[in-house]
Amino acid sequence: METIVNGTDLLNIGYKQTEVLGQALKLANSKYNDQPKEEVLALFKKVKDYPENFLDDEVLEPLASAMIEEANAPVVETIPLKETAEVYTVYGESHIEQGAKDQMDVAMRLPVTVAGALMPDAHQGYGLPIGGVLATKNAIIPYGVGVDIGCRMALSVYDIPEEHFLLNEAKYKRELVAHTKFGAGHGYHGQYKAGHEVLDRNEFNIAPFIKKLHDKAWSQLGTSGGGNHFVEFGIIEFDKRDEVLGIDKGRYVALLTHSGSRGFGATIAGHYTKLAKDITKLPKEAANLAYLDLNSQAGQEYWIAMNLAGDYASACHQVIHDKMKKALGAEVLAKVENHHNFAWKEILNGEEVIVHRKGATPAGKGVMGIIPGSMTAPGFLVRGKGETEAINSASHGAGRQMSRTQAIKNITKADMRQMLKDHGVSLIGAGRDEAPMAYKDIEAVMASQTDLVDVVAKFTPKLVRMADDGSRED
Repeated sequence: METIVNGTDLLNIGYKQTEVLGQALKLANSKYNDQPKEEVLALFKKVKDYPENFLDDEVLEPLASAMIEEANAPVVETIPLKETAEVYTVYGESHIEQGAKDQMDVAMRLPVTVAGALMPDAHQGYGLPIGGVLATKNAIIPYGVGVDIGCRMALSVYDIPEEHFLLNEAKYKRELVAHTKFGAGHGYHGQYKAGHEVLDRNEFNIAPFIKKLHDKAWSQLGTSGGGNHFVEFGIIEFDKRDEVLGIDKGRYVALLTHSGSRGFGATIAGHYTKLAKDITKLPKEAANLAYLDLNSQAGQEYWIAMNLAGDYASACHQVIHDKMKKALGAEVLAKVENHHNFAWKEILNGEEVIVHRKGATPAGKGVMGIIPGSMTAPGFLVRGKGETEAINSASHGAGRQMSRTQAIKNITKADMRQMLKDHGVSLIGAGRDEAPMAYKDIEAVMASQTDLVDVVAKFTPKLVRMADDGSRED
């Protein structure tokens, strides 16, 4: 009768759940299966206790060597999380999936965490959830900032009445197609490349890999990425005069853009995320929240590179808005811009902290921001109230209620076309993964953050361009 040794038998004599356990099991049940089980286990206990005595054994030498190597392997010590998560405020909790809350719970247990908040458009991401706001003490988390560093909104309000757009939509469409470019890896070449002072910044020299990205940054200047990035014309309505902006009550044509730092920012994010993971070993559930000490060389490098990527993202918007202003021959009554996917040094409860806003809009007292809905839902020009519980933040949009895969599976092209028609929106590009139905109700999201922002004006999309899914651009 064959002797069968199982994993529990080996664990009972001191083996651990490692690769050595599997090696020992295989050996015990192939080479010693004709011997009594007690004798086999006694032998394997000796090998475990004194592996050096079996280095000359023809059969057991590989197991003994593996044990010695395992014992001498450097111990990778993980930094423990706090046993109890810091308390944080959730806005619009009923709209937020459990996965996002679970991710925030982990983030609140980091040893460097000071405070946090979850915005009503939150959904699950990598590391920090989208819509997560996290304040840390002298530490920066690359994945707490996100891959698309400095992704932002920019709004130009023109001195053009609504009627002009309605009578000349074909012209607006021509200009939109002529002066925008979308999609991963896409850029301008030769005489079509734009210039901007950000390209002359010395920060491009802080690291060789960043310097090598200069040409790509130049070619992609003034372009927009894929996914949910867009350039759109719409009508913005002020229901009363805004004294700060100096705009009278009325309905005006406006340009709204959403995009980030393109391949330049994504490469920076990838490089420093890997570096943070190599330096800061966290438990598995928190691995994507690896951080860099701001007093370290790596932390300082990332901080400089992040700010450069944020300014580059802003420059991309500026190029688009300048082109469109010139093409339309319009005057800009007001320009408002805000970013998310970024980190700021701010004072919170009397101490300096690093505030990460991954998909959250800065909303300090009096700070202007733009919170978009979807391609058929309104967006809002807002002014922050400076709510400390929200760490001076608000949502950055409606937030997804369907993943891209779910949207493609559940939404038909006919459904999407009908919704666009019902809302009087013309669309260039975009796939079903960006269909309006994939997003939460922006009105419900805004209702959940009345303590965080005041609405200044309402923007209604009319002509939207996104990354092409094969749709024609004529």
